[in-house]
Amino acid sequence: MAPPSATDMPSISDIQAETFSGPLSVNGVSTRRAKAPKMSGGIAAHASSDMFKSSSHSKPKAKRWDYRLNEESVSRLACSLKAAAKYLKDPDLISLGGGLPSSEYYPFEEINVKVPIPSTSPEADSPDVLMTTGKHDIRDGKSLYDIHVALNYGQATGSPQLLRFVTEHTEIVHDPPYQDWQCSLTVGNTSALDVALRMFTTRGDYIMSEEYTFVSAVETAAPMGVKVIGIKMDEEGLIASSMDQLLSDWNEKERGIKKPWLLYTVPSGQNPTGATQSLQRRRDIYRCAQKHDVYIFEDEPYYFLQMQPYTGPNSPDIPPPTNSVELLKSVVPSLLSIDVDGRVLRMDSFSKTIAPGLRTGWITAPEQIVERYVRHHEVSTQGPAGLSQLILYKLLDETWGHDKYFNWLCNLRLDYTKRRDIMCYACEEYLPSEVVSWVPPMAGMFHWIKIDWQQHPHASSKTMLEIEDEIFHAGIDRGVLAAKGSWFRAEADGGKDLHFRMTFAAESLDKIKEAIRRLGEAVRAVFLLQENGHLKVGGAS
Repeated sequence: MAPPSATDMPSISDIQAETFSGPLSVNGVSTRRAKAPKMSGGIAAHASSDMFKSSSHSKPKAKRWDYRLNEESVSRLACSLKAAAKYLKDPDLISLGGGLPSSEYYPFEEINVKVPIPSTSPEADSPDVLMTTGKHDIRDGKSLYDIHVALNYGQATGSPQLLRFVTEHTEIVHDPPYQDWQCSLTVGNTSALDVALRMFTTRGDYIMSEEYTFVSAVETAAPMGVKVIGIKMDEEGLIASSMDQLLSDWNEKERGIKKPWLLYTVPSGQNPTGATQSLQRRRDIYRCAQKHDVYIFEDEPYYFLQMQPYTGPNSPDIPPPTNSVELLKSVVPSLLSIDVDGRVLRMDSFSKTIAPGLRTGWITAPEQIVERYVRHHEVSTQGPAGLSQLILYKLLDETWGHDKYFNWLCNLRLDYTKRRDIMCYACEEYLPSEVVSWVPPMAGMFHWIKIDWQQHPHASSKTMLEIEDEIFHAGIDRGVLAAKGSWFRAEADGGKDLHFRMTFAAESLDKIKEAIRRLGEAVRAVFLLQENGHLKVGGAS
């Protein structure tokens, strides 16, 4: 059965109504689990998302992508030692085959971590509870996961315990509209991108991204001999018509380079620009991908850092979402949620919603792609650290559950909104509007400002990069560091505009305001502006 085209695609709610009597919700998780077979969560236990997601036989299957996978990916075989672990589920089996150390020699008997219990009210105090995990909690009937299992070797898909949670979360949030989707845990999105590039690209390939992009993505691709072509952007991020024009006009004979067929994009709170693609923009990008048979890497670490609409200083706040239903109505649907072909490999991460040092995330893609990904993972990173998986399971599954995790995300949304607002208010107060402009970000951690460098008194004799460097060092001299926009170019010689990226995620609110004040001083000094914005010398007043 061929999947429908995106141009004829019904709304997400229509798809769900046609294929499910009741799509998975937060309240339906406990019922789903009660009906499921008992989880096999021992050492190196095998797991698949099929064990934890809804039956969806009425949905189409994903396209096959054999012709897009490279020789390295196609040639990978299953790891023999990992495959043998399937026999360990037999309790009567005496194993002499694996290199698994005995947990008797782990110097960890118990781990205790104090965590908050997120409230549905952001104003309410969150009580703390102590999470405790012991070495043999599974044997003693206290938990489905323990130190004995977590600190031994595991499968590259991740532990069944945490894989179940992320699979359920993915279905609740995105409900991919094809049948054979799978999840697999990763060591964060940078590692996931590295593996994905090694699966799909070959030396000499070009891939597409936003014209300003996550610098580590470019730096990951470069040693592989893969170059990045930047697609024009506006306040909603990547412009689909620009991507279509690039691909439609591509002449392989003239360029001597194959037509790009891979897109790397950060749709929500894009790094560095903070731009967020609207639903219509995502549909346009997806239709363009179908037209040119483009495969998409959807990198979404900031998806749940979508914020409240910016209303400006002294304006009334818009009521925020306070539960999972309201939150999921407030976020822009993902590319994964409209992916009728299985042409999206989505990368999610706990780095921005929990903690980056856990180095834990997950991918969602068609079964064929995830299987190839796992083959690579088996002989490289092998998956997130067992301690990280154990702590996340104890937090997300045993202590919070899906409902309180969404409470946490609701509260995170408000905190980031407040930080974004403080930075934008400070920009309005301290930055000279005659030369500096910006669009308040709707998601993510970054504020992207544009500086009209051609109003610099020596613009006729200095390059844009020289003026950018002058502003950067003027900021350093005044005690503020803002990231140069040129650092984030997809193409080294791309872009004629001068930008700076600033993050509002880490510093205190007072320091954010003070940093913008210092940056305003730096810009005024470089442009020879007085406090009222007029030029001291040179240029028009």
